[in-house]
Amino acid sequence: MDTLSSPFSPEFVNKPGMKSYWGKLYGSALPLSIANLACQSGQFITLITSDMPAAQRLKEELSFFLAAEELEILTLPDWETLVYDQFSPHQDIISERLATLYHLPHLTQGILIVPLSTLMHRLMPVDYIVNNTLLLDKGMILDIAQFRRDLEKRGYRCVANVYEHGEFAVRGSIIDLYPMGSSLPYRIDLFDNEIDSNKTFDIETQRSINTVDHINMMPAREFPLNKESIELFREQYREILGGELTDSVIYNEVGQG
Repeated sequence: MDTLSSPFSPEFVNKPGMKSYWGKLYGSALPLSIANLACQSGQFITLITSDMPAAQRLKEELSFFLAAEELEILTLPDWETLVYDQFSPHQDIISERLATLYHLPHLTQGILIVPLSTLMHRLMPVDYIVNNTLLLDKGMILDIAQFRRDLEKRGYRCVANVYEHGEFAVRGSIIDLYPMGSSLPYRIDLFDNEIDSNKTFDIETQRSINTVDHINMMPAREFPLNKESIELFREQYREILGGELTDSVIYNEVGQG
C-alpha cells in the first residue's frame, strides 16, 4: 500500500485510486488541503463526513478557500427524519438534494460532500429528474389547465400565496411558482396563452426582482406518485408487512397520493 508524503505531488494527481493518509491537519488545514487537491487534480472529489453539521461546516470552509476558483461545491443533505417518522423531510432539504442530483451527471470537476448516513440511502434512477423536469421559456405556449395537472403530477402543491419550495399559485394570467432547487420563486405573466415574461420575486414583499428567460421545474419529490408507482408501493407494502393495513397512516396517505 502506497503512502504519499504530500497529497499535492504529481504522483498523487496522476494516479487516481492510490491510497494516501493525511495526518496532523489541525484547524483549517484539512479544508485548505482539500481545496489545493481539488484545484490541482482536475477531478471530481467526493468527501464523506460523519454527520450533516460536519458536512455543512466543511462546505463553508471550502467555499472560503475556493472563493476565487470556478469549482462547484455541492452537498447531499440528510433527510433529517428517523426510520419510523410518519412525516416527510422539509421541502428545503428535498430542494437542495434534487438540485445536487440534477447537476451531478454534468460535472467532471468539483466537490461533493455527503454525510455517512445519507450515503447509505438508495437514490432514484439517474434519468428520473431529467424525465420529470419542465422547461419554461419566454414565448412558450402554455395551457394553464394542463400545466396545473403537470405540476401536481410532479408533486407541487397549489396554494393561495407561494412561500415554500414545491408550491404554485394561479391567479388569472399570473402564475407564481417556487421550483425545487431554486433560490428564489418565479412569477410567470401570460399574454393570452403565451409566456410574456418570467421574473423572480421576493417572498416577503411579493414584488418582482429580475427578468429571466428560462425556468427549470424539477419534480417536487424524489419519487413519483402516479397511479403505477402508488400501486407498486401498495403491493410491496402488503407483501413485506402484511397484516391489517387499514390503520396504517403511511399506506393510506400514499394510496391517496
